[in-house]
Amino acid sequence: MGTTDTAPAPSGKDLLNRAGLKIEDYRGHESTLCAGCGHDAITSSIIKACYDYGVEPHQVAKLSGIGCSSKTTNYFMDNAHGINSVHGRMACIATGAHVANRTLLNIGVSGDGDTASIGLGNFLHMVRRNVPIVYLVENNGCYGLTKGQFSATADVGSVKKGGKYVNELPPVDICALAMEMGCGFVARSFSGDTQQVRALIKAAIAHQGTAVLDIISPCVTFNNHEGSTKSVTYAREHEDPLHEVDFIPHFAPIHVEYNPGETLVVDMHDGSKVTLKKLHADHDPRNKDGAMLLLHEVQRTGHFYTGLIYYHDDMKPYADDLGLVDEPLATLPTEKTRPSRAVFDQIMAGYK
Repeated sequence: MGTTDTAPAPSGKDLLNRAGLKIEDYRGHESTLCAGCGHDAITSSIIKACYDYGVEPHQVAKLSGIGCSSKTTNYFMDNAHGINSVHGRMACIATGAHVANRTLLNIGVSGDGDTASIGLGNFLHMVRRNVPIVYLVENNGCYGLTKGQFSATADVGSVKKGGKYVNELPPVDICALAMEMGCGFVARSFSGDTQQVRALIKAAIAHQGTAVLDIISPCVTFNNHEGSTKSVTYAREHEDPLHEVDFIPHFAPIHVEYNPGETLVVDMHDGSKVTLKKLHADHDPRNKDGAMLLLHEVQRTGHFYTGLIYYHDDMKPYADDLGLVDEPLATLPTEKTRPSRAVFDQIMAGYK
């Protein structure tokens, strides 16, 4: 009796996405962060989101500054472009990278110190210019590289490891600042809620401007003790999801089951949609005043709401305001970028 050979069914890691790539093509080097660090969970969400979306790694620019968070870009997409800037300067580097080659997808990974302390000025100007970037803040409320001092996002009353010091300064709310500067995509999540983080990252990729994701990411070494408001336990007990977030790419068939009044669909620039399945909160992310009231409530109650907090698509991307030529500046030949002697003399004459 004869036998028929059959090929084994492909495993999940062997399945190809719309770009013809495996999920392994989106991984990077092995993490050297502390075991259990929330940042590694975010890395996993980035990898899965980019795989699901069909992002091509060679079309990505990974950007970071200094800090535990800024090591994250080493752990995903080895075949992407990348630059690790000095402390707090990732936002301005991202601005320059976009102007030089706006065909690339900018994915920036920063921290609460890198964004809300030394890099605050650069961050705010990047947001007001609407530089297209998926800007992830891995927020743990402390400076891990310098042994756990309070960062600018530490809540009032947060206790330092050891119990001797209590933070008395009001925190910087990254989401509220981003909204004040006109950011069109503002979200907050928790590193342990990988499904929500993954959906928000995919939605941010589809957004054509600055997309800020403030992700609470507990530091298991210096800020995961009783009394910390950025610990795993505190985050799980005080997280209050605004809605169940699902992202439907424009290149995939859209099948949504819902009853009138139970969902809110937000259209993205490229035709993609973010579908918000209402749970108990009646939150409209297109209402800026309502979103700001929500963030003010967070400061009073100690809870943090997760999901898409605010969205609008009224602003033009930064490159559109500059009136750049169609071809990316980085690929222009020398004869187009270097003025002739006559043109140079004419330019200089204008300054006399």
